[in-house]
Amino acid sequence: MKALNEAMADAAAAGIRFGRVQTNGISMHYARKGKGMPLILLHGWPEFCLVWRPVIDLLADHFDVIAPDLRGFGDTGKARPGPDNTAGADTHADDIKGLADALGLKTFGVVGGDVGAYVAQAISHRYASSLTGVFYFCTPYPGIGARYGQPSHLIEVWYQYFQQLPWASQLVGSSREACRLYIGHFLDHWSGDNPSVFEHLKEVYTDNFMRNDNVQGGFDWYVSSAKNRRLSIEGKLPPAPKIDVRTRFLWGRHDPLIPTEWSDRLGEYFSNYTIDFVDAGHFVHAQVPEVAAREIRAFFGTGG
Repeated sequence: MKALNEAMADAAAAGIRFGRVQTNGISMHYARKGKGMPLILLHGWPEFCLVWRPVIDLLADHFDVIAPDLRGFGDTGKARPGPDNTAGADTHADDIKGLADALGLKTFGVVGGDVGAYVAQAISHRYASSLTGVFYFCTPYPGIGARYGQPSHLIEVWYQYFQQLPWASQLVGSSREACRLYIGHFLDHWSGDNPSVFEHLKEVYTDNFMRNDNVQGGFDWYVSSAKNRRLSIEGKLPPAPKIDVRTRFLWGRHDPLIPTEWSDRLGEYFSNYTIDFVDAGHFVHAQVPEVAAREIRAFFGTGG
């Protein structure tokens, strides 16, 4: 765990504080820096709180930035052993509201992508009055529908089915090299097949996923969301009410997982949104953190 410990120590030396709160039956770990209007940053898979390090440093002069490890990830870890089908978006939303309550935050903004985008949508449905706005990166949402399962796209989403298998985490976590190869594939491919984006962090990420049963913890999201994903692909998912929370999307033009053209139905699910596109892949916040931070500041204001 040398690489991860060094990364955590480096973050602490830069003024990032680490803490823990009890929320919704789990002990949630988070990173925090800055002052001003609270912003909660929600990572995706295969990520954890330190993916936000560059963005945290760029926002901390304007905002009280809080980046939790989601349920099953990072130092938050799993709530129970083995595959867990209770770690869906609503559960995560309740986790984050509990985090905000424990920290004394009456209102807060949310920034998220990937799994974090699902969680942000659930928070918008369940706790809209607590939100000052939501900022999304490449965003899975119900309007994608059957396109997620179309034959030409199966090569991109095969992992969502594999990760539901009860032995999948044992295989991926069977050795450090197996974990590094598996996690590294998605970090590189989703960055637009650009291995330089995460190359300096591969050992850090491998350390992270080789602890706390985090391989299965991340897979729990796919176990928990499988039913709704299938209903969405089959066109049988009950329609959700439109989200009225002020919303901003920043979409990577080179995201192989959620292509830009799939943003075409956002208006059916969000009533108050704007969108722009940027030269990045799936990990906009990691690939172009300066652009991400600038857009976040512009959307939420100075934060003071």
